[in-house]
Amino acid sequence: MRRLALLVGLLALHQTHCFEFVVEGEWETETSLEEQHGRFKRAILTSEEQEDFEAIRGDDITVKSYKVESRITSRFCHTTVKSSVVNSGPNAQSIGFNVQIPKRAFITNFTMNVNGIMFVGSVKEKTVARNLYAQARARGKAAGLVRANSQDMETFKTEVHVPPGSKIEFELHYQEMMQRKLGFYEHSLYLQPGRLVPQFQVDVYIYEPNGIASVETPNTLGEHFSGMSKLTSSKDKAHVVFKPSLQQQRKCENCTTSAIDGVFTVKYDVLRDSNAGELHVSDGHFVHFFAPANLSPLPKNIVFVIDVSGSMWGVKMKQTVEAMQTILDDLTMDDYFSIVDFNHNVRCWSEELVPGSTIQVAEAKKYIQNIKPNGGTNINEALMRAVQMLVKASNQGMIDPRSVSMIMLVSDGDPTVGEIKLSAIQKNVKKVMREEFSLFSLGIGFDVDYDFLERIAMENRGVAQRIYTSHDASDQIRRFYSQVSSPLLRKITVQFSEDSVSDVTQNHFDKYFSGSELVVAGKVLPSESTTLNSFTTAFADRLDLSLQTEADYLELDAALAQQQHAFTGFARQMWAYITVNQLLAERSLAPTAGKKRKITQRILTLAVEHQFVTPLTALLVESEDAKERLLADSPKDPKQGCCAGGSGMAALGGRTPVQMVHSIPPWVQITTPAPPSHAERPLPDHITIVENDPHFIVHLPKNNMDVCFNIDSEPGHILNLVSDPGAGVVVNGQLVGSKKVEEKEKVNTYFGTISVFYQPDGIRVSVTTDRIDLTDGRNNHSFTWGATADITQDRVKVSIVKDSKVMVTVDDKITVMVLLHRVWKKHPTHVDFLGLYIPNNNQYSSQAHGLIGQFGQEPEVRVFNLHQGADPLKKEATMEVKGNKLVVTRGWQKDYRRDNKRGSDVFCWFIHNSGKGFIDGHYTNYIVPRLDSFLPLPL
Repeated sequence: MRRLALLVGLLALHQTHCFEFVVEGEWETETSLEEQHGRFKRAILTSEEQEDFEAIRGDDITVKSYKVESRITSRFCHTTVKSSVVNSGPNAQSIGFNVQIPKRAFITNFTMNVNGIMFVGSVKEKTVARNLYAQARARGKAAGLVRANSQDMETFKTEVHVPPGSKIEFELHYQEMMQRKLGFYEHSLYLQPGRLVPQFQVDVYIYEPNGIASVETPNTLGEHFSGMSKLTSSKDKAHVVFKPSLQQQRKCENCTTSAIDGVFTVKYDVLRDSNAGELHVSDGHFVHFFAPANLSPLPKNIVFVIDVSGSMWGVKMKQTVEAMQTILDDLTMDDYFSIVDFNHNVRCWSEELVPGSTIQVAEAKKYIQNIKPNGGTNINEALMRAVQMLVKASNQGMIDPRSVSMIMLVSDGDPTVGEIKLSAIQKNVKKVMREEFSLFSLGIGFDVDYDFLERIAMENRGVAQRIYTSHDASDQIRRFYSQVSSPLLRKITVQFSEDSVSDVTQNHFDKYFSGSELVVAGKVLPSESTTLNSFTTAFADRLDLSLQTEADYLELDAALAQQQHAFTGFARQMWAYITVNQLLAERSLAPTAGKKRKITQRILTLAVEHQFVTPLTALLVESEDAKERLLADSPKDPKQGCCAGGSGMAALGGRTPVQMVHSIPPWVQITTPAPPSHAERPLPDHITIVENDPHFIVHLPKNNMDVCFNIDSEPGHILNLVSDPGAGVVVNGQLVGSKKVEEKEKVNTYFGTISVFYQPDGIRVSVTTDRIDLTDGRNNHSFTWGATADITQDRVKVSIVKDSKVMVTVDDKITVMVLLHRVWKKHPTHVDFLGLYIPNNNQYSSQAHGLIGQFGQEPEVRVFNLHQGADPLKKEATMEVKGNKLVVTRGWQKDYRRDNKRGSDVFCWFIHNSGKGFIDGHYTNYIVPRLDSFLPLPL
């Protein structure tokens, strides 16, 4: 953790002002400026100085106001902290401004008004800022920095020495991207006003264009403030206010000290209408958020590598064991695992991966429980053994190609036995790790070289996290494991149409874990188009996914202009934020000095342009006349590492965006905007259709004729449409009724669910008006109508066109298209329903039957005796089919492929009495018990 501090002395001498700045800090160079000038050689304040530094507790200092405002727009947050203080005592004294900020945040500005003298901050390259600072310090002026450690925060600190009656106003700005973990974004504000404040207020404004799913304010400040935060929210906005009165701030009724000292938390999540993600375009930049749900977890192969050296003795080992007991219980029969524990020696609980059965888990828990820490630390050999275990399992075919293989290292110290050179260990691990393996590192306490753990994890498609040795260390370990225990996707790539974007951040990710989020950002290139399309490909458990979403170039900017509390520059700043973080991670892994210099220059350029205080830049705070200067920078702490690259659990690596190509059969009419690569093809005039309530239109190509009939059944009934045991395919539809009508009125029925079941692979595709589900007996994957997607599982392919249609193809032989019909939600009787379209070139077996399948073998049909019917607009005739003579009426039904609202007319011969005489048997013979039921034979 870094602590940024400005220490300023201000004395009033008659009508003139003299500033004296004292340095307490060190730089990221071999020789500090303090040593160059022979002054101020201490880097850390003593405990007594620290107490003085924070001494704002006396009655002679008045904090008039303390206000915090956070504006979160599309997951990007800009926070402002303001404090107004008066030296109300009789003597000159120091007044401090102490703010803890999240570790991943970048300070963007700091201003200070001291008795009307304004100091304004600007971010500059560290060398430039130091030179300007040195010029001021040559006149006896300086500023500096101290470090301290905290679990999730870093500290910015300023102290001003002022005469009696002085008024000081502090204002700090910082920005951060919200990280989604375990299904929530969590915004934390550390509140420590130091005393009672007449005007104390926290405002958190959230604006999420796609809508807010939930907002909560857990009481993390303690019972004293229970129920004091107020939340108001609408579909896409939320406002949280925390404004305790002076009396409510008191620790007790007559206390003069403040009870406000802790973290104020707001948790929320957003609405997601599809698994394709959200694409936001604003201010010439785009941000793509990808957080799919309703997918079955991938099986995992995991080797736990646990440090049991002497330094782990006591609380550390106890808490690690407690965490492992819970973690092991999380394993399933589909998972494989083993345990490697090490000190100066390396031991394996099992030399091979074993399934996560109840018996194996129980044995592993006993083994963990009996570990007695002692000896040195041989990290290199332990990691080599773990990798060898995964390699062996892979070579023996034990590992599912779609599973996720990972190593989870838990250690509290640097290596002391075997290979102890950290760079050599890093190279050794990198050499043997396969591309499909990942390494996650947990560093316990502050004796471990966290920078090393972070580098070795990032280089091997994982992440690192520090575990703080507090009472909840076991919870920290469990929480981290929960974030990586449910992998849903592998090999995720987010791409865009050619020549539509530039400067794209990392767009290839090795894994996606449930409850997290992958984020890709970039710049939008000038184009004649008004829409940006993104295409995401990924591998799920037995599924190949291709997902598409789109965004209008101007729509979001127009919406932001109407929002009072939105952060309008979020997309530009978020792109820079992600890019700088990824470059910092890339810099830490740079193989050569030349490569590192190039990356450094890119970081400097972006950080200065977007005003981010990073390990390579500094905040120069100057008076309005530029004569007085303060400096705050952020040197790298070798025990802390630096910012992780990517987003969430993303690994490094990128690909050049390319255009994706989708193949659409010629008989499917594209009614929604298609990607540039989609080619329009002629649509067959005739096809077998089931539409509305439900009207069947059976096309008989040999007779060049369309025959229509209705099925007058009841809501809830499941009708068999195609039953082909020879091909192993069954298509069924379940009816839903119209909304409640008068008792005597007929209830219309429509298809609310269409199911396609492929028996050889055990896969069922169930399409409803709400979603599309793929089930294989073990896993269930769910998709909404909200995005275009292509899904492949074994020999079943599913193509979804956003809010329009679904096409299911089985074994490249049988295809079914389902068309979505939306109605006005407040309509008194109508409901959403589905239409069914089946081409005549489906390759059924000779056993095919069903209301539609039976016409795969077309019967002989003869129509004669054409004459005027009872309705002068409709002619009647006699149809001879299947040995029956039927009275038929000339009419028409609708084909909605070209026009989903009005449809086009299909003229046909209508058969009365639910198709009696045209279909085999009675329509009730086609009612089946389940959506995957074949039709009993013989009919």
